[in-house]
Amino acid sequence: MARILAIDYGAKRCGIAVTDESKIIASGLTTVDTKDLLKWLQQYVANEEVELFVVGEPKRLHGEASESEKLIQPFLEKLAKVLPDIPVKRIDERFTSKIAFDTMIASGISKKKRRDKKLVDQISATIILQDYLYNL
Repeated sequence: MARILAIDYGAKRCGIAVTDESKIIASGLTTVDTKDLLKWLQQYVANEEVELFVVGEPKRLHGEASESEKLIQPFLEKLAKVLPDIPVKRIDERFTSKIAFDTMIASGISKKKRRDKKLVDQISATIILQDYLYNL
């Protein structure tokens, strides 16, 4: 069965989360340098069946697109060319970094590990994917 893969896209790195094969549980997978993301996705899709990419849609409080969206659009255009058979859904990612950080605190993760931006990105991707699954 195919999985759903979520991307928390960032200027430097991207958090990646994936569902189980039943598409019930979202789990953090890894963090990938943004410059390597397309290549990484191609390799992942070659080894795992992916039916959908869920990509965070950064918005401001009042719903307009944030500055980060200018970085995401060119990536989405390249992704559509490189992996045209896998559709992309966008999910509002407002507050995911804050929720991720609060989740780390609630989980008892040490201050040192909470400074790890890669972990925050991975948890953010998981939250984006879980939101998608919840709203199915």
